[in-house]
Amino acid sequence: MKKLLVLSLAVLALGCGAFDCGTMRAQATVPVLMLSDIHFDPYADSSKLEALRAAPVSEWAKVLSAPSTAAVAEPCPSRGTDTNWALLQASLRAEHEKLAKPLFLTLSGDLMAHNFDCRFKTLAPKASEKEYSEFAAKTVAFVALELKQTFPGVPLYIALGNNDSGCANYREDEGSAFLQADAKTLAASVGNAGAGKQIVSEASDLGDYTVLLPKPISPTRLIVLQDVFAARVFNTCADATKPNTALAEKQIGWLLAQLSKARDAHEHVWVMAHMPPGIDIYNTMKSKKDVCGGEQPTMFLSSNLLGRTIGDFGDIITLALFGHLHTNEMRLYSDRAGKPAVPGKLVPSISPVNGNNPAFVVAEVDTHTSGLKDYAVIAAKDAASSVWSEEYRFSKVYGQSSYSAATLDAIMKAFAADRTGVAPMSHSYQQNFFTGDTLIHAAAMQLFWPQTVCSMTHSDVEGYRACACPAAK
Repeated sequence: MKKLLVLSLAVLALGCGAFDCGTMRAQATVPVLMLSDIHFDPYADSSKLEALRAAPVSEWAKVLSAPSTAAVAEPCPSRGTDTNWALLQASLRAEHEKLAKPLFLTLSGDLMAHNFDCRFKTLAPKASEKEYSEFAAKTVAFVALELKQTFPGVPLYIALGNNDSGCANYREDEGSAFLQADAKTLAASVGNAGAGKQIVSEASDLGDYTVLLPKPISPTRLIVLQDVFAARVFNTCADATKPNTALAEKQIGWLLAQLSKARDAHEHVWVMAHMPPGIDIYNTMKSKKDVCGGEQPTMFLSSNLLGRTIGDFGDIITLALFGHLHTNEMRLYSDRAGKPAVPGKLVPSISPVNGNNPAFVVAEVDTHTSGLKDYAVIAAKDAASSVWSEEYRFSKVYGQSSYSAATLDAIMKAFAADRTGVAPMSHSYQQNFFTGDTLIHAAAMQLFWPQTVCSMTHSDVEGYRACACPAAK
């Protein structure tokens, strides 16, 4: 008995919760799969729409795999091609090949294709708004089902995006039938029976929910937001003419309550949403806004409430995860002096709609801190998606041992010091942020490199202007 007591005390002194310390040391990090912007297109073969509408989601794969009965027609204008059935299947195979058993999956929004409502209404002109909403919800459920079948038993955490709507892009109603249907999909995807009822209840309102990440990660709460309600161009389904900020403020109130509870419970936190807080540097530069002369830069969201809230909880938030831009980008959220910074990660898209190659992220998460330790971007060689390989790995490119606030701060200070954007580290970021770049995007980013760096480190207008204007001069 005495020997057992001594052994137990020794184990506890080493920080192991059980006798198998070797196993725990082996799980210092765990693998995680990160996806975003799948933009699945069920209209790629328009002849199958009515069969898809009639079939349960469990039969969609069979319908989509059947031979085409008519020529494929594009009913609405589009800037490119989204993810068709062949690409979705290829991406799922590649994800499983690169990481067969992740601890969990994240999907940071936009499961539905662009121009989803236009195409449905053109192909099914007699369908009601209710029938459209039902088909949109079925599309979300189908993408989730395909991921769950590819990774059985693995929790899947989904944030809805601006295209994931029961009425139109950037529009949604509080407590809509679409959100109520999606809430059930989100709960089923998590696969946690104990948390399912709460997820359905929370997500049915604004698409938001919270859940604990699985062990062996130390107690870490994932807070998921449907931040379309905070979008700069958001409107409700009922009224597309008047800007609406009340729902965004309600959402931030809910987020604050969840973060406060997590802080009181001594939990780490991940925040996941679709659109990143901060400056839309592309459209700010494209529209030639004179920010230094007093013009407002273009923002992704209607205010910086989300960015500021994330920055205010830097003591517990270990990662902020987003998508929306279809690019692989870094962010650092800390606009207030004395507040710990939060590392932000933008996940590249599966959809090749912007001319990018499809891509996803294989990440390593520190089980003790719940921080992002490292990640690799896995990309298709081209839009045909026949060959997928590692495009680059964070630790190799930047020589850092973790994707933390401290390492991002060091990287971004080096970026800022390189005012012309020609240093090897700056060039690596420019080259890798757009998957499959032919150097056109990298060259464009280099032209506005100081302003781009300021947008990576400042999510509010005042901070961005103070950073960018001296840089511009």
